[in-house]
Amino acid sequence: MLLRGTIMALVAALGLSAFNAAPVAAKEETKSVFVLSRTWAVTQVSDEPVVYRATRDNNNLNPFGPPPRLRTVQAIAAIQKATGCKVIVPSMYQNISGQFFSQVSCG
Repeated sequence: MLLRGTIMALVAALGLSAFNAAPVAAKEETKSVFVLSRTWAVTQVSDEPVVYRATRDNNNLNPFGPPPRLRTVQAIAAIQKATGCKVIVPSMYQNISGQFFSQVSCG
C-alpha cells in the first residue's frame, strides 16, 4: 500500500513538472527551400567541418502530391540552394530517418 501511494505521488509530481517545462528553442537556423516540387529544411549541424542536414517535408503523406523524384539529387540541390556552397558528394550520407548529411565547400 505504501508503494502504491509513493508511485502515485511521483506520477503527480512528474505530471505537474511537465506543465512548467519551457519549450526548447533550436540553436541552429533552419532555411526552407523548394526543390523539384518538394519542400526541404536545411540546417547547419556542425561548424568544423561544416556539415548541413537536409530533411524533406513528406507533405503529410499526400497521395495526390507531386510525382516522386530521387531524394539524393533533391538533397544535393537543396543544400546548395540554401547555402550557396558546393556539396562534397563523397561525404554525404543518409540516416534511417531519411535525413541527408553532407559537408560543403565554399570557395
